[in-house]
Amino acid sequence: MQNQSDPDDYELSDEYDLSKMTIAPKGRYAPERRAGKNVVLLAPDVVQAFPTDEAVNEALRLVMEMVKLSGKYRAQIPQAEP
Repeated sequence: MQNQSDPDDYELSDEYDLSKMTIAPKGRYAPERRAGKNVVLLAPDVVQAFPTDEAVNEALRLVMEMVKLSGKYRAQIPQAEP
C-alpha cells in the first residue's frame, strides 16, 4: 500500500463498483444496534436539563412514582431494587 501524500485526497480506484456497495449506518446510531437495547437518543433540550445518566434515571424514577401514586394509569411499573 502506498503512503498517501495528501490526507484530503479521497479518490477511489476505478476498480471499485460503487453500485454494488451498500451504505449502512455504523456505530451507536445504527437501528439494529439500538433495537431491544437500553440505548436511547435524547433531544438536545433534554440533554441540557439532564446531563448525566444518573440525572435521567432519577427523573424517570420520579415519574414512575408519580404514576404509581396517582393510580390514574395502570402501567406495569417494576418495583425498584434496593
